[in-house]
Amino acid sequence: MGYLDNSTITVDAIITNKGRELLSRGKNYFEITKFALADDEIDYGLWNPAHPLGSDYYGIAIESLPLVEAIPDETYTMRYKLFSMPKTRTKVPVLDVSPTQVVLRTKNQKATITPSTSNGYDSSGYTAILTDNTMVSLSVPPGSTISGYPTNQQPSEGASPTTVFAVGKKFTVTALYNPFETRDAKLFVYGNNTGAMDYCLITLMKMTTVDDTLLDDNQNDM
Repeated sequence: MGYLDNSTITVDAIITNKGRELLSRGKNYFEITKFALADDEIDYGLWNPAHPLGSDYYGIAIESLPLVEAIPDETYTMRYKLFSMPKTRTKVPVLDVSPTQVVLRTKNQKATITPSTSNGYDSSGYTAILTDNTMVSLSVPPGSTISGYPTNQQPSEGASPTTVFAVGKKFTVTALYNPFETRDAKLFVYGNNTGAMDYCLITLMKMTTVDDTLLDDNQNDM
């Protein structure tokens, strides 16, 4: 990990192999249509209205924080996105997922996670990021897809190879096997309009009985 020079305004952009491929074809193939901003590295608890030098120094500690170098792994960066609100709105949008924890005990067992937004409206649906697709799969159930978005995508270059994400209104996780040891993963869910975030903890329980079929399935999956 590196840090950017905090004394100047710097834009640090990373272009993936796919981005470079498109850029090499010409500007008509490489066109940025959407972008997002985040403040992951900012600790607002450092705001100090009691600073002895006055109001100009209330945020001096925040302004002196180092900026984290850009990385393309969406499970570690852009976790706290910035968004715009109407001036008349007095409450920040809050995203809740239901349930907040899923326990899967058998192979092929499914669970559906449903996000909802209060104090705002995510008309473009939600983006879900699954941190480990070797233990469970991620899909969008029928009727929950968002027009114009594929239901499941691989991570951007540089992200963990076990990370996948999907865009929709609801999300389904399915156990891929019965592990010998209990495993955990997280499903991070973001509001595509509000930027609000919440997550569901997914637990894949270990086998409690020895079953030849399960053992064969495990061996085939490994």
